[in-house]
Amino acid sequence: MTQELQADRLMAKEKIFVVDSEPRILKLVKHNLPKGDYLVKGVLGSEKAISEAIYNRPDLILIDLKASSKGGLNVCRELKSNPITDRIPIIIIAAKGRDSDIVAGRRLGADNCLTRPLSTRLLQAVMERILRKNDQHPDIEDGALNIDGLAIDPFDHKVILHGAVLRLTATEFAILYFLAHRPGQVLTRDQITRAVKGRDLHDTDRSLDVQMVQLRRKLGDAAQLIETVRGVGYRFRA
Repeated sequence: MTQELQADRLMAKEKIFVVDSEPRILKLVKHNLPKGDYLVKGVLGSEKAISEAIYNRPDLILIDLKASSKGGLNVCRELKSNPITDRIPIIIIAAKGRDSDIVAGRRLGADNCLTRPLSTRLLQAVMERILRKNDQHPDIEDGALNIDGLAIDPFDHKVILHGAVLRLTATEFAILYFLAHRPGQVLTRDQITRAVKGRDLHDTDRSLDVQMVQLRRKLGDAAQLIETVRGVGYRFRA
């Protein structure tokens, strides 16, 4: 990891997403964390929550199940099954008496489950414990990659090639990281599309190929690291 990436990370605020939440829950979260240390953002809609998490890599996600649990549980399932987001801690907020939601959330990988009405002290304690645990046991070295002068940092969404920062779109970055994290493995177009699906990537081979052309152009000489496997997909050279 470069000194530039490390310095940038020290200045970064921890990011917290509150998914499908009513304004009262979002306000509660904001008021129960030290001001200036965190960036708290409300995200409405399951698809947006997944894409935002992939692109912005929050440090913690709260999913408010509200009256219907289907959308929130799907978000939890998608995030925990995606290698780009599977290490992001998730707290489920369920309605009192909906034990089935709590059980389902735990099975899907949620790190903690709380019920309404929320105790502000309990919410703050749980959030701070999870965030403190992440600070003490960071996954940065496991997530960041450095291959032949190409540094890929999934936490700050930054790619540096021989000292120069590359200006990649969120989708281009997600494709590059997904491939680079699996060197030598042939990945089908469908696997890549499902893993990084977002604003600029649709369920067509052509859409992925267009993104790949743009990514390779920006990578310059490093584009040779991405190999096309005809009729199948792509592979990052080991």
